[in-house]
This record gives sequence, C-alpha cells and structure tokens, in this order.
Amino acid sequence: FLVTWWYMVLFEVLNQGRSPGKQLMKLRVVHDDGTPVGWAASLTRNLLRFVDMLPFAYTLGIISCLTHPAFKRLGDIAAGTLVVYAEIPLAAPEIPEAEILIPPFALNLTEQRALLGYAERSAQLTAERRLELAAILSEPLKVSSEDAEKQIHGIARGLMGPT
Repeated sequence: FLVTWWYMVLFEVLNQGRSPGKQLMKLRVVHDDGTPVGWAASLTRNLLRFVDMLPFAYTLGIISCLTHPAFKRLGDIAAGTLVVYAEIPLAAPEIPEAEILIPPFALNLTEQRALLGYAERSAQLTAERRLELAAILSEPLKVSSEDAEKQIHGIARGLMGPT
C-alpha cells in the first residue's frame, strides 16, 4: 500500500513535483497557478489514478486527456494540478576575463549582440581568425589591432553586467 499509493506523492512533494520518471522526462507537477504541488493536491491526483485506470488500461484517463482543453487526466482536474515541462536554466555564456570597459560610442542592439557573440565564441576560434575579426573593429574602437580583442572582451564584460 505504501509503495503503490505514497511513492508518487512523496516524490512529487519532496522533489519539486518530480517522480523519478518525470525527472527523467524533464516533467514536473505544479498547481494550476504554477506554485509547487502540496501534500493534499498530490495525494488527490495520485489516489484518483485508480479511477483513471477504469475500466481497463487507463481508458478513463485517456478519454479525459483527449477531451480536456489542457489535456488533464481526472486526478489533475480534481487536484487542480498540471504536468509541465521543467524549466532548464540556461548556462551563462563564458566570456574571457577582462577589465570591464564602457564602449567609446553608443552601440545598438545588433552591435551589442555581435560583440557578445564574438566574446562568447572567441575560445573556439583560431588565434588568426580572432585577430582578423578584432582588427575590423580596431578603427571604430580607436585602438591598435593588437589591443582590439582585449577591448572587445572588456566591452562584452561591461554589457554582461556582474556575473
């Protein structure tokens, strides 16, 4: 009884709405308003799993999912819960260490993205290609072509803000 009826409840409440299967599939259970699932809601949705299985092979659960606008099974309707994709936090881009610099002129959004893109990808470029690309910006930045890469990294650090 404990394993069958409490396994899912314990994992959902104590593991941010994720049973091992949901965690593997990058899913989680939340309340309809997006707040973490609580004991009552998790217990309700999992006890009604029995009803979803009737008359056989999850027939009522499948019918419920296919007819509900949010594709909820009966347990989720009764508990006010929803199974959603878990948000995967994006890793902050890695920019080479440099002194934070303010650009010598205003940069539009496209120019900012270009500088950030260069700084993020510079580790993947050959030294010759990095210098070639940085040299293009040496004149507008009013620095020598040798110092342009350091200047770009500094401006990119400034655009990223504190990390």
